[in-house]
Amino acid sequence: MINKSTEAAIAAMSLLAEQYDGGKTALRAAEIAERRCLQKPFVAKLLTRLSQAGLIRGTPGRHGGYALAKPPKRICLLDIADCFERKGPLEICPFGPAHCGNGPKCPLHDDIVRLRDDMCAFLKRTTLDVFRT
Repeated sequence: MINKSTEAAIAAMSLLAEQYDGGKTALRAAEIAERRCLQKPFVAKLLTRLSQAGLIRGTPGRHGGYALAKPPKRICLLDIADCFERKGPLEICPFGPAHCGNGPKCPLHDDIVRLRDDMCAFLKRTTLDVFRT
């Protein structure tokens, strides 16, 4: 239901949430990539986008790195997903995007809409605070 970029961004952000100490400790992209078993260039791109969205802040330099821009309890998973997920209606009709909305609904339409709405509600109510130890 969420794409690979969103999954990896949540993985990276969860590590930053685990380490959160008010922004004093910053982790480098390479460390995040290694600890979450992700490719470093991919993580660097994700962190750039998350920084542009104001969810993290980056500090350049030898002792720089990335930290959450606000407390984990103020960042929900939907904030992260919004950076990477396609906007607009979700087109996952098994009969193709031209079917639902252009004629009768497919037999799965209502269940798929309910599933999408449940996923959005979950992402909205779940904050990075769940990753705090």
